[in-house]
Amino acid sequence: MKPVNKSILLCLGLLLTALPACKKDLIKLNDNPNGSNPATINPNLVLSTVLTQAGIEIVTLGYQDMAGVMQHTQKDGWTTTHNEYDWAGTNSWTAYYDILRNNQLVYDRAVTLNNELQQGVSLVMKSMMFGLITDLWGDAPYTQALKGQLGGTDNTLPVYDPQQVIYTGILADLDKANTLLSKSKSEYTNPIDAVDVYYAGDPTKWRKMANSLALRYYMRLSEKLPDVAKAGIEKIAGDPAKYPIITDASEDAAMSFPGNSNADSWPANATYDTDSSGYRRLKMCNTLVTYLQTRHDPRLGVWANKVQCFLLVDNNLPPGTGNVYKPVDTVVNGESRKVRYISPDVLASKGLTLNDINQDVDYVGLPPAIPGPAVYNLSPDAGQASRNPHVSWLNDIYKQAKGPLLKARLISAAEVHFILAEAAGIKGWAAGDGETHYNAAIKASLTTWGLAGYYTAYISQPAVKYNHSQQQIVEQKWVASWTAATEAWADFKRTGYPQLHAGPYAKGPVVPVRLYYMLEERNLNKANLADALKRLEVTNYSSFGANGAQNSPWSKPWIIQGTGKPW
Repeated sequence: MKPVNKSILLCLGLLLTALPACKKDLIKLNDNPNGSNPATINPNLVLSTVLTQAGIEIVTLGYQDMAGVMQHTQKDGWTTTHNEYDWAGTNSWTAYYDILRNNQLVYDRAVTLNNELQQGVSLVMKSMMFGLITDLWGDAPYTQALKGQLGGTDNTLPVYDPQQVIYTGILADLDKANTLLSKSKSEYTNPIDAVDVYYAGDPTKWRKMANSLALRYYMRLSEKLPDVAKAGIEKIAGDPAKYPIITDASEDAAMSFPGNSNADSWPANATYDTDSSGYRRLKMCNTLVTYLQTRHDPRLGVWANKVQCFLLVDNNLPPGTGNVYKPVDTVVNGESRKVRYISPDVLASKGLTLNDINQDVDYVGLPPAIPGPAVYNLSPDAGQASRNPHVSWLNDIYKQAKGPLLKARLISAAEVHFILAEAAGIKGWAAGDGETHYNAAIKASLTTWGLAGYYTAYISQPAVKYNHSQQQIVEQKWVASWTAATEAWADFKRTGYPQLHAGPYAKGPVVPVRLYYMLEERNLNKANLADALKRLEVTNYSSFGANGAQNSPWSKPWIIQGTGKPW
């Protein structure tokens, strides 16, 4: 044997001798000391992410594009998704399922550790997130969801469960959560105070949230399965000791924002957006403005700014070309004031004419889905940079990264009382007194916005005073859903109220009822998606949109099929 071969064999022998030790050291190296092992992690560390991300996703949806659908707001720049329902399949549920995967880890670890508080909280969050998904899309992965790590076709390509299965599962989980959360705080050995950004670890408030969400989903079923909805709502309303609910604004499920970075701040704030385009493009919609103005609603002044000039209606347009001019000073009743000239269509929308000189038109909203919203109402903004002073911008508080009124609101006392008002006052179910709940709902909403002192004057107006009408209840609930418009969309689909009209540039002639199933699902989970599409009801409006009649935002999911609603 040559010397070189002896050397090679010697090296191989030394290497083989060292392998067990190397393997042991490599295992140690691959165990990240700063990482999280799903098998051993404290569930509280993950729960904080679940709660904060859920709050951010829900308020962003309710403050942004759903506010456009429900005509709380309109945009005068980058308008297509907000004003016109030009979604084209780009909306995705990925962020919601990411939250649900983390939440499942919380639940699994809580079961292993016998942490009943964390189990109950995670079931509430699971119910809310799956409820959001099925409200938005219809059928969705549910029973086979959140199991991708287990492998296998059923887990990586899950079936789309029918909506009825999802709602039934949600209500069963909420009932289980009610039991898990029924102990006093001192009886739970693993508190969540430090990570609970909703209720600071109070199990009683979480229990109220669970039962309040159950009321939401029972009412969701009220047109489709009225007997189920009636039994569920009467069960909860009839036994407040066993099924406590949110009844006061101080118990709202709400999340404040620290405001330390754009990631933990109010969405579309101007603090971290240096040119404030996110804030600036959002304007009030005239649908909501008109409703509030006709009722002298004090919430309008909290949510919106007045137009930036004093108002004067005049028959004479200013000299100049087109819409490019600046407001000028004039003298009105001996006072020097700023003047602007109001477009006739704005006057008509408020029931005024050019002869109504000096009418008080402090708030002007953008009509839904109009062409050229940036230059609406004779705007002097020639650059169309969303700086129109002739429409109402959102209140300056929405420029801020944080503030006492800037909260993600997941479910509120106002919503709960409106549900019970409709159940008792309209449907005749045993849920208390309809008028009492209606009044309590309005008071709770006013209180939320710092306006409790206006309650007596507001509720005494003929247009506001309870009149045993589903339309009145749902419209007031729509108002109270400001910054949480996703819930108002669910009510609109169920009832047809408020009676909204799609604008001339909308992608369809009526307000849509669902989101498209997204492109990645159409590519990766074709067979299961095809089954779900077959269960959608094609309507007279289903030809509108980008992805075919079956996957149309105007095709009806199970929850409203056969109800004749909303159109």
